Amino acid sequence: MTYMDKGLKEIHKALKEGKITSKELIKESLEKSHKLQEECNAFVTILDDAKEKEVTDDILSGIPYGVKDNYSTKGVLSTGSSNTLKDYVPFFTATAIENLEKHGAIMVNKTVMDEFGMGGTGTTGHTGTVLNPWDKTRMCAGSSSGSAAAVAAGVYPYATGSDTGDSIRKPAAYCGIVGYKPTYGMISRYGLFPFASSLDHCGVLTRSVEDAAIVTDGMKGLDKNDMTSWDSSNINLYESLNGNVKGKKLCYVKEICDIANYPDADDELKQHLKNFMDTLEKAKKLGIEIEEVSVNQTLLNAQPSVYVVISCAEATSNMSNLTGFIFGPRAEGDKYDIEMKNYRTKGFSPLIKRRFVIGSYVLQAQNKDRYFHNAQRVRRLLVDRWNELFEKYDAVILPVGTGPAKKLEGASNILDKQTQTLEDHLQIGNFGGFPSITIPNGFVNDVPVGLNITGKCYDDANVLNIAYAIESTMNYSGQIAKEVK
Repeated sequence: MTYMDKGLKEIHKALKEGKITSKELIKESLEKSHKLQEECNAFVTILDDAKEKEVTDDILSGIPYGVKDNYSTKGVLSTGSSNTLKDYVPFFTATAIENLEKHGAIMVNKTVMDEFGMGGTGTTGHTGTVLNPWDKTRMCAGSSSGSAAAVAAGVYPYATGSDTGDSIRKPAAYCGIVGYKPTYGMISRYGLFPFASSLDHCGVLTRSVEDAAIVTDGMKGLDKNDMTSWDSSNINLYESLNGNVKGKKLCYVKEICDIANYPDADDELKQHLKNFMDTLEKAKKLGIEIEEVSVNQTLLNAQPSVYVVISCAEATSNMSNLTGFIFGPRAEGDKYDIEMKNYRTKGFSPLIKRRFVIGSYVLQAQNKDRYFHNAQRVRRLLVDRWNELFEKYDAVILPVGTGPAKKLEGASNILDKQTQTLEDHLQIGNFGGFPSITIPNGFVNDVPVGLNITGKCYDDANVLNIAYAIESTMNYSGQIAKEVK
């Protein structure tokens, strides 16, 4: 019998009853890691020397898990999936990972990501493209692509991720699992390689809402090394799950969900939106009230550009320390500025360099007010509008993306303005630091699709409980990827 494809409580029960040992779980997880690596290229590092830990009453104890490669792990290669850090071995461990270790969790691998989290495809990591375990002709999305693929394939019950725009939640949708980013600062970012500091969130990928709650309880906490962290010791997400959602109120945005807004919609998009509307009917049977709301279309249309401007500007600043002198492989050159130029131009992928160019441009004195400050103003308008919704509703519920995972080959690179807001609206959760969770919502052409639930800051327990209840109306909790033939 295999156990890594089970939920955390079932695995823990088997450990306590002596049906399996921590050592045997590690062996199983490592074997699956090597198999998935051959099939999907999900890992930067596989820790074949991972050691078992004592099994206690803590649910996480003795159970393997995966770590996205932008979390600093002492003595273990941590590359951010970039050639600029291809040999970097940190001397300290990120607080979120330290917290999991205190609970007895066992790291068995570091997962591939889009380079430094800057990408939504899973194709820009320095070790190559991550393939979707449901259909290897499709992408996993990004940037937490390796973590999503590994959890979906049953390598372990959970992996860590990071989310700056949708980097946990969209890969989760594409891989048929759960992706959760809690309120900004609930999990310390100390030791997470920074991309855009005002948008970056730590979070988890699991196969059930229950497991997401258990793991987040283990990761979160106030941290003196992260001034944006806050004390959540009075919040117990796992214990708050009861499935009682009668009287809760949700809303969805007409401009995003109405199929009439997409005159060129293909069959995948039509089925995706139908799945979403069908699930709303199931939610109503739980006693949830659901209403349609309207948001200014001009404001929604501006959202993706706001994300590009702010995230690129912050990334340019955050990654100015990547010079090849402090850490990372030294570049060739007879002068320090030539070394630095060679390190950055040859080390970064074209996508990263484009983002740095954008970030530098919008921060120039003559451009800053027109681009960066205006983007901040529109960000505030969007956050204010969502907070207005949260005054009346417990959460906003929306479909994730335009359907199932995109094909790796033959997909158009031309931006579709018609569906851009539908594709990118999850970024609003990062603008406001809102708790946001994606859960599976069926299949389109035998490939998973997802829906998202986002609530007001610090209301994580309510958001997770709503997701937990809606999850119970479907049969996708705990599912393992089965490749489409």
